[in-house]
Formats: sequence, structure tokens, C-alpha cells
Amino acid sequence: MSNEGSLLHPATLNAKAPEEYTVKFVTTRGDFTVKVKREWAPLGADRFYNLAKHHFFDGAAFFRVVPGFVVQFGLSADPAVSAAWQKATFKDDPVKQSNHKGFLTFATAGPNTRTTQLFINLGDNARLDSMGFSAFGQVSEGMDVVEHIYSGYGEKPDQGAITNQGKAYLDKNFPKLDSVKSTVVTPAAMAVPK
Repeated sequence: MSNEGSLLHPATLNAKAPEEYTVKFVTTRGDFTVKVKREWAPLGADRFYNLAKHHFFDGAAFFRVVPGFVVQFGLSADPAVSAAWQKATFKDDPVKQSNHKGFLTFATAGPNTRTTQLFINLGDNARLDSMGFSAFGQVSEGMDVVEHIYSGYGEKPDQGAITNQGKAYLDKNFPKLDSVKSTVVTPAAMAVPK
């Protein structure tokens, strides 16, 4: 099955993530790396692992940037892929790790509605913890890159239009947005058995 075929069938992307892994984001702004600890939010870590491993984020824009708050992304550049994932929700994880600066968390539209949208905290957003936003990873390298992702459009890009029209909508209306070129998933080194 090709990566594209897998992305069009969310139920097929259900691998359990390693206990720890990293995802390197190659972006139009520069590179950054996220270190994921599955114990913080196992369901979120598994979803992120499957999305990154199958290149869901390739071409996806950082479409919502609120300085001091969040950088949000996770809507596919391809409308067909976005449509396939729109109802592929998964349950919430209990919050075990706070939304500190540099931590990565899935966005929600209410309880148990997480799909593919994520945000990186640009400030200490501990107030989000009580709302059920469970962080599962942390930017381990390149936070300076994350902090310089283009923010000139703020919250203007329309998420419905991104979902329905993909990259074409953003290129036409918000050409300065930064985006993901590719992701590289690397499992943490295997622990030496005792």
C-alpha cells in the first residue's frame, strides 16, 4: 500500500508508537525536532507517530500563529486527505504533562474530538491543562525556528477553506505562510536489557 493510499484510509494507520521517538520537521523556515514520550499521552503519541511516519504533514502550512501563545498546524495540503481524516477522531488522554513553552499538543473541538491538528506552545499555557489539552512531546532542537514561523496573518486563514481547498487556498490568499517540507521519524535508541 502506498503512503498516499494509507493516508486516505485513517483506520489503517494504527501502529503503536515506540515509548520514545523523535520527529524532525524540515520546514520553509528551518528545521526543528520534537521528542515524544508516549507515557505522557499514549493515544496522542500513537496518532502523531502514524501521521509523521506516513508524511501526512508534508506540504502542510503553519496556518495559525499567535505570538506568545501557539503555532498551529495539521491540516493536510491535500483536500482528499483532509476529508478522509475529518471524522477520524480519537479519545482524549489524561493530562500528565503541562502545556509549557515548546510542548506539542493536539487541538480539539471538545471532548474526544482530536484528529490531526496540533499546536506548539509559544508560551507557558498551563491554563490549557484543565481544559484537557494533553501534551505528548517537546521541541528538543530548533525552538528558535518555531518562534520565527511567519505570524503576519495571525488567525485569518479559514480552517474550513484549508480543509476543502488545501494548499491552493493558502497559496492564493496567504502566500507568506511557512509550511512543512517533510518529516523524519527516528525511534529512540533501544535500551540495553538488564
